[in-house]
Amino acid sequence: QVQLVESGGGLVQAGGSLRLSCAASGTFFSINVMGWYRQAPGKQRELVATITNTGSTKYAVSVKGRFTISRGNAENTVNLQMNSLKPEDGAVYYCNIHFPYGPGDYWGQGTQVTVSS
Repeated sequence: QVQLVESGGGLVQAGGSLRLSCAASGTFFSINVMGWYRQAPGKQRELVATITNTGSTKYAVSVKGRFTISRGNAENTVNLQMNSLKPEDGAVYYCNIHFPYGPGDYWGQGTQVTVSS
């Protein structure tokens, strides 16, 4: 029903920046929340940031002030600007879309982010 594709992951030194992008396609409900989650080795997936269709954002405490989530200029896209990256930010980052008034959640395949010290 919904396909999500992430891009922009890679290797960066601590203190550097990366910009992740997610493009969604399929059938959408107007009211939705898109977000980024990450999963580090041996850890469960955790919320990084979310943004509603109206532009309201939420951030994990660990990334607040360093990461910025935004809707892209193209429809059904979301970006995550990551600045001042730390080694502990290293993880597979997943794009997600949630429909509060529709069927469940959809996930992208994930993009690897590695931060070297």
